[in-house]
Amino acid sequence: MFASFTTRRAHRTLCATLLALAVPAAMAWTDKPVKLLVPAPAGGTIDVVARIVADQLAAEIGQPVIVDNKPGAGGAIAVKAMIAAPADGQTIMMTASNVLTEIPHVLKGGFDPLKDVKPVAALARSVMVLVGAPNFPPKDLKSLISHVKANPGKVSFASYSAGTASHYAGMILNQKAGLDMQHVPFAGSAPALAQVMGGQIPIMFDGMATSKPMIGASKVQVYGVAAKTRSSHLPQVPTLAEQGYPELDFGNWIGVVVSAGVSPELTEKMHRALDKVAALPKVRERLVSAGFEPVGEMSTAQLAQDLRAEFERNAAIVKTFDIKLNQ
Repeated sequence: MFASFTTRRAHRTLCATLLALAVPAAMAWTDKPVKLLVPAPAGGTIDVVARIVADQLAAEIGQPVIVDNKPGAGGAIAVKAMIAAPADGQTIMMTASNVLTEIPHVLKGGFDPLKDVKPVAALARSVMVLVGAPNFPPKDLKSLISHVKANPGKVSFASYSAGTASHYAGMILNQKAGLDMQHVPFAGSAPALAQVMGGQIPIMFDGMATSKPMIGASKVQVYGVAAKTRSSHLPQVPTLAEQGYPELDFGNWIGVVVSAGVSPELTEKMHRALDKVAALPKVRERLVSAGFEPVGEMSTAQLAQDLRAEFERNAAIVKTFDIKLNQ
C-alpha cells in the first residue's frame, strides 16, 4: 500500500512537471534559437521595441532570442537576409511598418513588400514629432518657418533614411510652407538625432520613442506632433494639424514580420506567442514608458490589410508631392 501511494505521488509529480514543461513548448515554434533581425542601428525606435520584447519572448518560447541589427539600404539589407534564410521560423524581423510601406516607393530594395513579406503581430504604435537642435533660434513652428524663409538654401533637415516618413514629412512641409530645406538622410534614427542634438543639423521628424527622452532632457526642442490628435506622451504640444498642416499625419506600427514562405500554421503559432507577450502588463508598461502607444489585438489577416492600405496611402503621397530619392 505504501509503495502504491508513493508510486501514485511520483506519477502526479511527473505529470505536473511534464505539464509545466509543455506550457512554453506549446507556444514555441522552433526548438532552436531565434534570430530577431532589426533593420536599424542600436538605439533607434525599432531597436527599442526589439530589446523590450526579446527577453520576454525567449522566456515564452523556451529558446534564446538573439537581436541582430542589420541597418542600411532603407531596411532592405535586413529584409533580404530574412527572405534568404530558411522559412522555418528561426529568422524573423522586428520592423516598423514604414520599412515595408514607405521606403519601397523611392528606393528599390530588391523585394516586394506585399508579396515577399507577411506581418505576424503588431506590438506597439509610434507617432512622429518635429524636433530641433537646442541652440536653433526658432522656438515654435511659426518662427521656424519664418527663419527658413529668411535663410534660403541654408537650412537642412535630417531623416532616418531616404524614403521614410521622416523624409516624406520634411518634403511635405517644404511644399506646404513654401520652404527649401535640404534633406540629409542617415542610416537610422539614432545617428540622425545625434546630429540634431549636436546642432550640426537644425531639425528632423523623428519617432516619439527616441525623441521623447531628449525632449524631456532639453536636448532637443519640439515644434509639433505629426498626428491628427495630441499625444498622451506630450499633451501640451500642439499637433502640426492644429498649426495648419493636416497633411503631416504620420504614425506606424512596430511588430514582427516573416518571409512569405513561412507556413500559415507556423505564422499562427508565432502570432499567438507574440500577442501573449505584448499583452503582459510589464511589457505594455515598458513600451508605454518608452514613448509608444499600445496596439489592440489584430489578426494576421487584419495586419496584412492594414499594411496594404498604408502602402497605397504612401504611394499616393509620393505621387502627389513628387517625392524622389535624391531630395
